[in-house]
Amino acid sequence: MNAKDKILEDAAAGRLGFAEAVAKLAASAGAVGELAEARIDHARRERCGFPEFVYGAGKSLDQLLAIVPEILGRTGSVLVTRIPAEYGAALLEAFPAGEHDPLARTFRVRGPHKTAGRVLIVTAGSSDAGVAREALHTLEACGVGGELLNDVGVAGIERLFASLDKLRAADVCIVVAGMEGALPSVVGGLVRCPVVAVPTSVGYGAAFGGVAALLGMLNCCASGVTVVNIDNGFGAACAAARMIKHIR
Repeated sequence: MNAKDKILEDAAAGRLGFAEAVAKLAASAGAVGELAEARIDHARRERCGFPEFVYGAGKSLDQLLAIVPEILGRTGSVLVTRIPAEYGAALLEAFPAGEHDPLARTFRVRGPHKTAGRVLIVTAGSSDAGVAREALHTLEACGVGGELLNDVGVAGIERLFASLDKLRAADVCIVVAGMEGALPSVVGGLVRCPVVAVPTSVGYGAAFGGVAALLGMLNCCASGVTVVNIDNGFGAACAAARMIKHIR
């Protein structure tokens, strides 16, 4: 019996408490990477179905240059979100196999993972593209296939209807919109797959930095639409990945 199985057996028999068993499992598997200012959760993919990601906002470049190789050394891939352009350029110089997307504010090194499922990321307007591209990179890092359907907002709704076949072929739709946030209601009334709505901070003064779109989506008249936080393409992609992986 290996160490992991012994810990699980002791927990099942009541010889170990839950917290102690979790701590022992983490230690035995080397699941936590200890750095000076970060602790990397190497067991996240096994628990949750997607890997440890790096939220770049608020981190220094030196911190990122320490964290990225720690994850790369274990998985061969990494995704860093919410970084300024100069950090992306520096990471690309340090890790030439990577990809920096200034619009999405991401840096990514692709791994050998295959993709499963099909998520359609629908944007109301071109101004929503950065959030949508963040969702796309996150999906692919989760091992889920994604596709963009751009600029099909309700102000020219015939553009959406022209893509109805694509909408109905998707396993999940992520709908990204600012202004009044109406697009998820329309999409939610056209498809039977799960719909994840992402309000963006796009809009004039009374949009209140995306609050108007958020409230509109929370009051969506299409039943069963899931809503994430403002500009949170990352969170929408993780929600869609959980749905896809659980179904499959």
